[in-house]
Amino acid sequence: MELRVINKSNNPLPRYESVQAAGMDIRCSLTEPVTLQPLERRLIPTGLFIELPAGYEAQIRPRSGLALKRGLTVLNTPGTIDADYRGEVGVILINLSGEAQTIEPGERICQMVIAKHEQPVIVEVNELSETERGAGGFGHSGRL
Repeated sequence: MELRVINKSNNPLPRYESVQAAGMDIRCSLTEPVTLQPLERRLIPTGLFIELPAGYEAQIRPRSGLALKRGLTVLNTPGTIDADYRGEVGVILINLSGEAQTIEPGERICQMVIAKHEQPVIVEVNELSETERGAGGFGHSGRL
């Protein structure tokens, strides 16, 4: 498949940081640093505009190092970019740490995973097939 990208940032195109990486790193497109206070959230621009083929989505996910080391994460994880969206890719970051965190221009702020999906035909029924689990959920199995 091909991912068409318009890059209006001063950053290189997104790329995979290892041979078998599922997600490509996405950098912010800022002209000056942005500081997020504890529990503050903000839409961070990337300067990227993408064109996905029909049947694919882009998932925006946190970077584990930012989450662990600085408490910065993507608020609506995973964020979904639909194949028919043509606007700028924006990332909703939140600071879950107890101290202010500064995002520098060009910093890697998230990762993007491209995933195939389907749109099923919705069929309304009066009952579902039975399984051993049934309606049990939310800790029903007793396993953590």
